[in-house]
Amino acid sequence: YYVGGSDRRLALFENCFPIPDGIAYNSYLLMDEKTVLFDTVDYSIGRQFIDNITSLLDNRKLDYLVVNHMEPDHCALITQIISFYPDLKLVANKKTLGLISQFYNVDMTERTVCVGDGDSLSTGKHNPKFYTAPMVHWPEVMMVYDEKSKALFSSDAFGCFGALSGNIFADELNYECEWYPESRRYYANIVGKFGLQVLNILKKLADLDIELICSLHGPIYRRKEDIIA
Repeated sequence: YYVGGSDRRLALFENCFPIPDGIAYNSYLLMDEKTVLFDTVDYSIGRQFIDNITSLLDNRKLDYLVVNHMEPDHCALITQIISFYPDLKLVANKKTLGLISQFYNVDMTERTVCVGDGDSLSTGKHNPKFYTAPMVHWPEVMMVYDEKSKALFSSDAFGCFGALSGNIFADELNYECEWYPESRRYYANIVGKFGLQVLNILKKLADLDIELICSLHGPIYRRKEDIIA
């Protein structure tokens, strides 16, 4: 399930890049025998985000919070989520765990599952697998691939500027005319300077059967032609 939201009030992304059409902060909730939240969002849409999660879970507990990226627009709600679901486990790599202790005064004892490149997490019918993607575009970044849904949770890679207005899939939008230029601008400014690292993670993921690309910003891709355009 998509549990993210959009901010149309922000004028500059990272206080640097103009976003006249706003920005989407994406987060995803896996409902299996175990429940898994992939990343949080920016504090600006925190109330909506909490409502999305609590409504979907409907008194179920949240078992895991996967932290793919520690940039504040994706990790700002970690402590709030813990306060709502105090028994959850944080799933993160070693570098991420080090950053969490610097960002937040959170007792990590008995609360973490440390994962490395190629590790997986059984949640019932799903087995999300983790791939480190350092410097795409922070050193702790990782991506997650779920073989059952063939979804790649790609962190900031494949992101796009622009707020979403109900339709979350690229093929539901006038993508080539209205969104593709913002995808190019996003890549050039946010990820493109780490081109070698981008190529490295693409090689690492080359053998995966990917049908969905779920980025942390912008629409979800489910057609190859939208990526290649």
